Amino acid sequence: MELAPCLCKLCQPYPLRRDTHSCLVTPISCFSEMARLCISLLIGGLDLYLHGFFSASIKLPSDYAAGVVVAFYMSNGDVFEKTHDELDFEFLGNVRGREWRVQTNVYGNGSTGVGREERYGLWFDPTEDFHHYSILWSHDRIIFYIDEIPIREVVRTQVMGGDFPSKPMSLYATIWDGSNWATSGGRYKVNYKYAPYVAEFGNLILHGCAVDPTDHSSTCNKFNGNQYNSITVSSDQRSAMENFRRKYMTYSYCYDVLRYTKPPAECSIDHREAERLQGRHRRSKGHHRNPQDVVTI
Repeated sequence: MELAPCLCKLCQPYPLRRDTHSCLVTPISCFSEMARLCISLLIGGLDLYLHGFFSASIKLPSDYAAGVVVAFYMSNGDVFEKTHDELDFEFLGNVRGREWRVQTNVYGNGSTGVGREERYGLWFDPTEDFHHYSILWSHDRIIFYIDEIPIREVVRTQVMGGDFPSKPMSLYATIWDGSNWATSGGRYKVNYKYAPYVAEFGNLILHGCAVDPTDHSSTCNKFNGNQYNSITVSSDQRSAMENFRRKYMTYSYCYDVLRYTKPPAECSIDHREAERLQGRHRRSKGHHRNPQDVVTI
């Protein structure tokens, strides 16, 4: 399923309305300058999916964007509050003259306390044009892509147990105020003098196994379910992924010795990678989305 383009705006915290013609979320009246805002767009209505391919072209806010977080993610937190699954692309804003960064997160069965975050720089300016960000989620693996280049692969293993996302999820796009952690550990905050912060989403693709929200039964036949399992990383793609990670990865939970005295069991340690990242790690704080409003598109 392909959907119309949308805009997400982060302004001063206001009640929200939805312009149904342009999918534009806009403020209508101010109630507090101190409140913090999370706008959440539920993409594709109330649909739940168990595995599939999900993609969007995204253009991020330009100029000063410290503290701003834009996210394209899957979650079932509204259904499984204490045992939710989640797959995230999070884009972390920065001060003027410094680049946006990208963080990927994988949470299963409420495992936010464990945290499987990675963080990267980019080889392009994501504020100048649209770029493609995609998530492939199957029974056996999760692959994150940027402009069709795989940047991260999470393979289901026995040691992960229930921490591998396995319950139906919905797709969301959000923009929110992450002043307490997103830029330099919270040193730089959102400055609403530069608002509105506008993130543009286009070419939205939802290609997955739809699930009945009442009983969570899947509408996919065996063939449709297996087609996602058949997608793997080719040798050429793996070379491109390794090159990306060598050049642009700046944080991985597997090498965070301040957070874990012993790496989580599923981590495969690359000693050259560990040496390169040594000393750069600052714990990647978990995020908490408590949206004041969820807008369906």
